[in-house]
Amino acid sequence: MIADLLSNFWVLLAVKVLIVAALIPVAGLVVGFAELKLSAKMQSRVGPYFAGGRWGWAQLLADGIKFFQKEDIVPENADRPVFKIAPALVLMGAVALWVVIPWGPGLVFRDLDVGIFYALAISSISTIGVLMAGWASANKYSLIGGLRAAGQLIAYELPLVLAVVGVVIMAGTMSLEGIVRAQAGWFGEGGPGLPFVIPQFVGFVIFMIAALAELTRIPFDMPIAESELVMGYLTEYSGFRFLFFFLAEFSNMFALSAIAATAFLGGYWMPGLTESQLTFAGPLILVAKVMVLVFLMIWFRWTFPRLREDQLQTLAWKWLIPIALVNIVATGILKVVI
Repeated sequence: MIADLLSNFWVLLAVKVLIVAALIPVAGLVVGFAELKLSAKMQSRVGPYFAGGRWGWAQLLADGIKFFQKEDIVPENADRPVFKIAPALVLMGAVALWVVIPWGPGLVFRDLDVGIFYALAISSISTIGVLMAGWASANKYSLIGGLRAAGQLIAYELPLVLAVVGVVIMAGTMSLEGIVRAQAGWFGEGGPGLPFVIPQFVGFVIFMIAALAELTRIPFDMPIAESELVMGYLTEYSGFRFLFFFLAEFSNMFALSAIAATAFLGGYWMPGLTESQLTFAGPLILVAKVMVLVFLMIWFRWTFPRLREDQLQTLAWKWLIPIALVNIVATGILKVVI
């Protein structure tokens, strides 16, 4: 009965959508809680400890309920339709990233032949949403923040894409499932395998820096610089629409870390485990690798100062892009020679 229902395309699509819709808030809560507690630890604070007992695990649930209770305010001079749809568009880009992430052998919502290309392309939807939010708010701080965000996201999409070209060259495929299998069988069938982070360490570093910039997190948070732009393109948002932006940020932290873990750290694969074992252990392995990368993102936030706008653009155009191009050329030469 269940097998017959799942054989129907529309039923299967609805099930997948429901699963993703459930995973997004869970990932957001996990990453958000990690941010709160790790930030507190790094600053010698206690962090949340009222909601949810000693560990404060329910703090973000309480915050979410609070945001949904707040009034949904739209500025009088705002472009109402554009203002309202912008947060949903940003969240849509975050949700769409989850489609191609492989959690185990065959455990993927859709194994596209151009999976890595799709993931990096669909993430650019958030750029449109942010620009819409800044322009539609009828606020000069929001407009400047939106323009900064658009310039930043466009600049750092290039190194983000170029960083994974070396991985694609080595794997010989753009399928994320294929990239995982390429790392597992790098030394031949039954061999120990080799995560691409070793030969592609330069690409990995560039990808993580560009991912931080795409997330507009410190030290790349110029679009929402509270000291000069109040909160940038978020200034006029309240209630659940404001919540959507932060849920999209935490979801994107998890999703981009999952893409990085899949492309450079072997994804769900681990040496010594058979394919049948990876079917069950794969999701846990991938989540463990993702949380290590999320920890690095949180660590960077409380370690580095905010860059100036000129420093931000200089880093992208004068350093990351040229280094990524050199890495591609070197990888291509080694691929042919070896």
